[in-house]
Amino acid sequence: MRNAAMILGVIGGVMAIVLGFFSFGYTEAIERYGEIEGLAEQVDRVGLTRTVSFLTPLFAIAGGAMSPSRALWGGILMLIAAAMMLYTFKFNVFTMFPIGLTGLAGVLALAGGRPDEPKSHF
Repeated sequence: MRNAAMILGVIGGVMAIVLGFFSFGYTEAIERYGEIEGLAEQVDRVGLTRTVSFLTPLFAIAGGAMSPSRALWGGILMLIAAAMMLYTFKFNVFTMFPIGLTGLAGVLALAGGRPDEPKSHF
């Protein structure tokens, strides 16, 4: 389960990078060139959107990378990343796979909490 969490977390993080590029770039383009009424309007919380665009890929990839050895910390990071994406970008066609993969990876990392060695890492 920890290896599946690693793979899904890294894939979800890469997809979150693409989402982050587009959302950060969208807010920057609207700020620089202005709104087009009815077509392209600025989001309500620009600072939150930019912060989440930067942090969620980092949290998802770092959580996926650490899930084989530190499943608790990795799972918590991936669940935080999924929750931040869900809160900021809502659930839609562009966010369903990054949120779904990162959230599932977080759950799998927490479910596979005991390593194969006799000592527990929690």
